[in-house]
Amino acid sequence: MSTPRLHLAALSTDDLAEWLAAPGAKAALVPVGSVEPHGPHLPLGTDTIIGEATAERAAMALGERGTRALIGPAVPYGVTRFAEGFAGAITVSEAALAAFLRAVVDGYLATGFDHVCLVNNHLEPEHDAAVRASLAGLPEGRASVASPLTRRWARTLSAEFKSGACHAGRYETSIVLAAAPDTVDLTRAQSLPALAISLSTGIKEGKTSFRAMGIDRAYTGAPAEATAEEGRALVEQLAQMVVAEVLEGLAAARIEKSRT
Repeated sequence: MSTPRLHLAALSTDDLAEWLAAPGAKAALVPVGSVEPHGPHLPLGTDTIIGEATAERAAMALGERGTRALIGPAVPYGVTRFAEGFAGAITVSEAALAAFLRAVVDGYLATGFDHVCLVNNHLEPEHDAAVRASLAGLPEGRASVASPLTRRWARTLSAEFKSGACHAGRYETSIVLAAAPDTVDLTRAQSLPALAISLSTGIKEGKTSFRAMGIDRAYTGAPAEATAEEGRALVEQLAQMVVAEVLEGLAAARIEKSRT
């Protein structure tokens, strides 16, 4: 369920000025997604949907811990070369993505936020690297990337995610069933056979596309096994990843400030 008052885009300029003027640490959470094929059953905006659901739950969890957070409008485009050849693979270059994200982060910091967290759930390696490159040179603790590709967070997620056979499979289908059930074609999802093709293994072998890995319908994993209940649990785990990145960043910024 969407919570409008947590979304920066739903506020007026006066609302935001009042919010920023209140005491306490202030974080902006910016989901970063993609326009990318996710099988015959999930929408092209799946990564953005996951990021937005994660950011919303994280904003609430941060508030419960005394840190106020707003969710910025999502950045819905990314580096999407692995899905080349499928309809709906809309890619941007690494340089364009990194430059755009850096401008967005700088804008939030200039507006008065203490920390900006880029919530990235599109896990193509070059995309994730570009997201991280966008923060190069920023002062300690002012920004972070929350991504399941970080090993400390990957090991908290489901067995399918850790196997690498998780593109539009049980892992992602469960989250979208929890976050945006009307966008899932359940009939198709339940008809798809499980595929044990690991993206992480394929990447290590030097393969650079889904088709080269034998993924011919833009999914791997077991979408028929997905449940909204599992999706809600996964969103909670992803949200705790964001909470930790933000709180650790704010703590690092305080230490850095005390040294100057």
